[in-house]
Amino acid sequence: MTHFSTIYKLSLVAVLSLVQVCHSSCPVMECWYMPVKAQVNSLLFIKTDEQQHEPRAANAPSDVDHVFFITDPSASLCHRALNPPEGSIKKPHCELNQIQPQPSSLLWVAPLTDSAQSPLYLEAQWFAATIHGLDKEMSVTTVIRAPEAGDRHNVILSVTTKTVSVMARLGEPALLDCSFWVDPSSPFHGAGFSVEWRYQFRGNGRMVLGYDGKTDRLSNIGDKSATLDFESLHRNGNASLILTETKVKQSGTYICSVHMPYLLAQVALELEVVEPPSVSIFPSPLPLIVSGQSLALHCEATGFAPLPLDFSWVLTDSEGNVRPLGSGSVSGHREGNDATFSQTSRLKLDSAALEQGKGGELSCVAATLGGTRRTSVALNVIGFSTPSIEDSMAMVGVALVLYGLIKFVSWTFSGSGDDDTDEKKKN
Repeated sequence: MTHFSTIYKLSLVAVLSLVQVCHSSCPVMECWYMPVKAQVNSLLFIKTDEQQHEPRAANAPSDVDHVFFITDPSASLCHRALNPPEGSIKKPHCELNQIQPQPSSLLWVAPLTDSAQSPLYLEAQWFAATIHGLDKEMSVTTVIRAPEAGDRHNVILSVTTKTVSVMARLGEPALLDCSFWVDPSSPFHGAGFSVEWRYQFRGNGRMVLGYDGKTDRLSNIGDKSATLDFESLHRNGNASLILTETKVKQSGTYICSVHMPYLLAQVALELEVVEPPSVSIFPSPLPLIVSGQSLALHCEATGFAPLPLDFSWVLTDSEGNVRPLGSGSVSGHREGNDATFSQTSRLKLDSAALEQGKGGELSCVAATLGGTRRTSVALNVIGFSTPSIEDSMAMVGVALVLYGLIKFVSWTFSGSGDDDTDEKKKN
């Protein structure tokens, strides 16, 4: 029994070790590198520890111009969204550029470099890698340092978002994820930071908020519904933007920028504020329709976002058969004070064209990115209608039975009459 327990423990340790190795595996990433103006192919060999890098005997394809050995202790570049399965066609998009560290001109960032001295630590090669993961699951920008004439590259600053695309209901809170990590061995660690959130939509941009983490001050708050979790920001680098009550006009691109002394990294996110429509049919309830009469109906969808909206009319007859009636004649959209939209569909219903001349349930369906809504009204058709095949067959059967009865009665009375005549003749 003890022997079995020992084997069980060893097996459990082996499985946990395997899971840990698989979870911490880092990719060999294809990346566009721009040393001057032209893009060239490169490979990024990523490890969480410098000692894990194998010798330069990496079998790089002939079309690869540069190979980079990158050490990322934060493991941001080892996320599963940046490491697709072997043989996968879909791959992360990666761009690597050389950068030159410099102080920022922003007022709430200036205190980070108020000494006006350039540290010796900056005398190195600096790169910025921006990587977009699969299925918009993750986006990360890293600032990488390489000693002069060195082939080892170390991640110094990493800014990450795991909400590249966010969808929020109108009036509800939204969280735009952004976090940063600074190499603890870097002199920039503990030297202060600043966070800036900006909003862009169709070429127009504005400041959402700026925060100086060194002096613990908010600057240029452009959106009163926006805030940060300051305790989490200082404790673990959580720079996520919290929108307490979303509005349609807040839909657009948000840029999270993290400033360290002389360094900058940023990620972009998309926010879509959505709201399903409220749908009504007019007139309601529908009046009784005489067979052959036409009826004009309106379906109004209000308070929805964003565009476009798709209308469809559906008739369900009394036997449960569903018949699509098309989208009707759709009007142009109207924008309300809260930036939501309204739209109307008009349908001319000819009861003579309805199958079997029957009524049923008439429904209007309005579908948007925010959701699909449906409303229904009862449809009643009065008057004579064309009989169905079953009704026709039943009528034929009844007619045959009646005909048979008439013939039988006629034959019976005819026979009785002949007998009476014969009796009279004998007398």
